[in-house]
Amino acid sequence: QVIEPAGYYGVIRKGDAQYVAECANLSVVTQGKTLDETIANLREAVELHLDGENPADFGLVPNPTLLVTFEVENLSRVA
Repeated sequence: QVIEPAGYYGVIRKGDAQYVAECANLSVVTQGKTLDETIANLREAVELHLDGENPADFGLVPNPTLLVTFEVENLSRVA
């Protein structure tokens, strides 16, 4: 039995001036001034990218979710 992924995976990291978000399995990249704005922009970019597409064509279940992780600085730089 093959288990299909439930959704798309995005990563957000702090850029020089803004947050940058990407969803590598869809080749979608966006940015925002705040985390909330960046997440909203990523959601919109993914929705636009998939507009009119069948999630099954991407190996996903219908109505997939968007799971986002946040990349933090290397801890050795924090101290």
